[in-house]
Amino acid sequence: MISGIIQIIVLISIIGSAFLALSFKDLLSSVISLGIMSLLLSLQFYLLEAPDVAIAEAAIGAGLTTAIYVITIRKTSRWEHGKTD
Repeated sequence: MISGIIQIIVLISIIGSAFLALSFKDLLSSVISLGIMSLLLSLQFYLLEAPDVAIAEAAIGAGLTTAIYVITIRKTSRWEHGKTD
């Protein structure tokens, strides 16, 4: 009973963080929200008794992918609407 409620809370949190990632205007905020979504997804895999998949999702999805996106965003310059240099 408690496990089912926790799974529902985690699933709602996954959907919420995915929605936030789509609604943010700032790319860095969206990437952080996607990283949080990936961590919650790995928690969901762990709750579903798939620890090997949870570890892979946490390492690759939340860790490596988020780091690559953040590094890429930091190395690019911002272009704002209406400004031309």
